[in-house]
This record gives sequence, C-alpha cells and structure tokens, in this order.
Amino acid sequence: MASRPGILTDWPWKPLGSFKYLLVAPWAIHSFYSLVVEEKSERRDISTFLILPFLLWRMLHNQIWISLSRYRTAKGNTRIVDKGIEFDQVDRERDWDDQILFNGLLYYLGCYTIPGATHLPLWRTDGVVMTILLHMGPVEFLYYWLHRALHHHFLYSRYHSHHHSSIVTEPITSVIHPFGEHILYFLLFAIPKLTIVFTRTASVGAMVAYVTYIDFMNNMGHCNFEVVPKWLFDVFPPLKYLMYTPSFHSLHHTQFRTNYSLFMPLYDYIYGTTDKASDKLHESSLKREEEIPDVVHLTHLTTPESIYYLRFGFAYLASKPYTSKWYLCLMWPITAWSMILTWVYGRTFIVEGNRFDKLKLQTWAIPKFSLQQNKVHITMGFFLVVTLHENDYVRLKKSFTGSETNLAFTKSYTQTTWLVGDDLTEEEQLKAPKGTLFIPYTQFPPKKYRKDCSYHCTPAMLAPCSIENVHSCEDWLPRRVMSAWRIAGIVHCLEGWSAHECGHTMHNVDKVWHSTLQHGFQPLSVPLKELAHY
Repeated sequence: MASRPGILTDWPWKPLGSFKYLLVAPWAIHSFYSLVVEEKSERRDISTFLILPFLLWRMLHNQIWISLSRYRTAKGNTRIVDKGIEFDQVDRERDWDDQILFNGLLYYLGCYTIPGATHLPLWRTDGVVMTILLHMGPVEFLYYWLHRALHHHFLYSRYHSHHHSSIVTEPITSVIHPFGEHILYFLLFAIPKLTIVFTRTASVGAMVAYVTYIDFMNNMGHCNFEVVPKWLFDVFPPLKYLMYTPSFHSLHHTQFRTNYSLFMPLYDYIYGTTDKASDKLHESSLKREEEIPDVVHLTHLTTPESIYYLRFGFAYLASKPYTSKWYLCLMWPITAWSMILTWVYGRTFIVEGNRFDKLKLQTWAIPKFSLQQNKVHITMGFFLVVTLHENDYVRLKKSFTGSETNLAFTKSYTQTTWLVGDDLTEEEQLKAPKGTLFIPYTQFPPKKYRKDCSYHCTPAMLAPCSIENVHSCEDWLPRRVMSAWRIAGIVHCLEGWSAHECGHTMHNVDKVWHSTLQHGFQPLSVPLKELAHY
C-alpha cells in the first residue's frame, strides 16, 4: 500500500475475496446464451463470447511469466539485482488478477453500450496498423508524462509508491497499482481500441494482439533477469529506442528518477531521463553466469498437487504451508500433464536460491512423487522416550549416543506427549488422552484426526532473518521455518565440518545444537491449544 493512501486505493470488490470472480459470471453466461440460442448465424456475436476465454488466456500468460522468472532468478544466470524478495511482497502482489477482472468487466460493458463494439471480424489489417501507430504516438507519449506526474511527491506518496514498494520486481509487479491508477491506465490503453471501433476497423485479432503485447512487455520488463540479447540492437540499432529491456526498467525501480518510458525508451532519450548506466547494466547482466551453490538441499514432490506449491508454481500458494485445496482438483488435466512431464524429464531441477552470509544456498527438486509410508510409531514422555514396536526399539537404541537409557519399550497409551511417525493411524490417535501433544519424529506429518489434541510440525527450526530471498514455505512448514535436514546441511557448511553422517554415525549432538543456535536458528514453540471448551 502507498505510504499515504489516497482515494480509490482499494479495489471495490476487495470485501468479496475469492467471490470477486462471480462478477464476471452474468456477462459470460449471457454472451454464451446469446451465441447458442441465436438462430441466424450472421447475428451471432463471437467477439463478445470470446471475452471470457481471452481473460483466461491473460491469466495463463501471466502465470507462465511468473514461473519462468522464478526459475531463472533461482539459477542466477543473467540475473539483474541480487537482492531477494520476501513474504510481504508476495502478499502485496497476491491479487494481480484484479486488473484482468477489471478490464473484463469494462470489455463486457463496452460491448453492450458502444455502437460497433460487437460482431467484430477476426482480422483487419488496417485496424492493426492503426493500433500500432496510435500506441507508438499518443499512448507512449501520454504515459511518459503521466508516469512522471505520478512521481511527484503528492501523487507518489498517495498512489505510485505502492508499485515502487517492490524494489526487486517480478513479472506481475507490473500490474500492482492502486485502483485509481488502473482507471487511468485503462483510459490510456483504450485510445487505440476506441479509435478502431469508431472508425469501423476493429477486429478480434487487433484487440487480442494489442492487450497480449501489453501483457508481454509488462511481464518481460519486470523480470529480474535479462532476456534481450545485445546482438539484437547491434543488428537493428533503432530497436534500442523502440523496445525497453528488463535491465532498463530495473533501473527505474532502483533509481526512481530515470527510465520513465512505458515500452519505448525513445521518450526518455528525447527528454533526457535515460539512466546513464542502462547500457552497462544490460551488458553485465547478459554476461552473468549461473551460480554455483555452496549448499544444495534435495527435496521431492509429495503429491501430484504439490507442483503448484513449488516456488515457481502459484506464488501465493507457495507462500503458505501445504494444505489440500478443493479447487486444485479442477486442474487435474494440468496436474496429469505435469506428472507425465516430470516422469519424462527425469532430472533434478532448481526450485529456490537463497543467501546466508557468504553462502549460496539452493534447493533442488527430484521429479518423483512420495507415496511411501515410513513404518515408525513411537511415543515420548517429557524425559523418557517409549516405543510401541519392538523393532523400532532396537533400531532407535543404535541411533542414540549417551542417552539410550532414556528409551524404553512400552504398550501404554497414557503419555500426554507423543513422538510419532507419519503412519500414526486414526485408531491409535483415538487412544491418546485428551490434550495430547503429537510431535512428528519423521519427515512427513501424520494425518490430524483429533481436534482436542495438538500437533507440532515436523522437525524444524525458525530461520534467522539474515537468510535472504525466503518467500516460499517448505512443504507444510510455517513461513521462514526450515526443516532440520535442510538446516543440518547449512550448519555443516558454515562450520566447515568434513565428516559425513551415514547410517547410525552421528555428530556430537550438543556440538551441533550449539552451533545451530549460534548461527541464528531458533527452536519452534510448542503449539498447545486451549482445550477448556472440550
């Protein structure tokens, strides 16, 4: 939000939450009904019917850029700015689809109120040429001066500072503006659209191509990696003034007072607001190579739907602990294709990149799904670990160093603190006393069947604030919480330990624990519930 929010800051449908999509439903249903029931083919309006598929295409187009950008910035090659993003930016940019919904409503309204806006042909070349010329002239010129006006203190503090809250940009940062700004932008981009409608040269192709061009350039320009090769400007020098680059616009977000142009730097060159470092940053970003990590954390997909919770999946879902969502079932065709692709690809791929002090950390995912069940069931008192399975008792005693006397074999269910495996059944949980705390011992949490009991997360610790670029959750763990396995690798590298843990061979537990705390990792509090109402 802007530093001093002005009027028309919030979207009018903000109180509706996810129900905002219902605003489009009446218009979409009416256009579909009109297309189906109309008997005369010449009176059927395909252009109005195509508005909803076009809105869905815009969402898909934006999501492709989000996924591509997050994957490329994690790899590090051609990256522009090293500073990471955090959860507050993800939350701020969550509702990027609001502007698509806003445009869709106005498209429907225009079709039913503006003469000549319906029954458009699929293509007219004269309308396309007129759209290009109007964009290069009035639209780019007016946007340049509107943008400069928005950087005046009065408007900047009330509106445009919301957009500039993101110093390091993602593709979708391009449309994160207050509602009032989007009204101005829509009016600006409506100049070519209304002109070709009023001159009877409009076509579906011109409308779709123009908006897709705007989305493409907006997303590309806000990527934090350079994608435009230098040879393109060498072969065709005038293109430098007709098309900006991600590094060009990145300077606007880091320097604030330069590079105001929309997509054509021409107006910055004319009015002397081009950043002097534009060419140098463009070249240096292109030369940047893929980073070599100091620590690699290997993970894997857990369920078919977990692909959407990866960092380059749905950004907002990735910023929340993994929980099953009903609407992901509607995406089963995409889910099925993703499973096939991961099976065919068969190679690890980078998911996330972080920095901690001088270390470069990366998370790689193995394209396999985890459906196995670990046969571990143990319970734990405050000072005594007990197991219900004799095989586990024998195996666990080998893993303890100096504290194996605290492990006992029992068949009792009276303890109120249980250290459990992921195969803990509903029947076994029902035998636990009211108010029992279940603490997962394994990497996967058990299913939650009891509302009168508390469930701790899997072995993990709170990460220090000095770890940069943490804006996604690790599986089902809360924000900025890392699994013990991931932390172990980081501490191992920080301390320069050369020994390896394998099988029952373990480091000195006290030494590892103290080192972990010294590096800023903190234990998680136990989530005990108020159970008085049971």
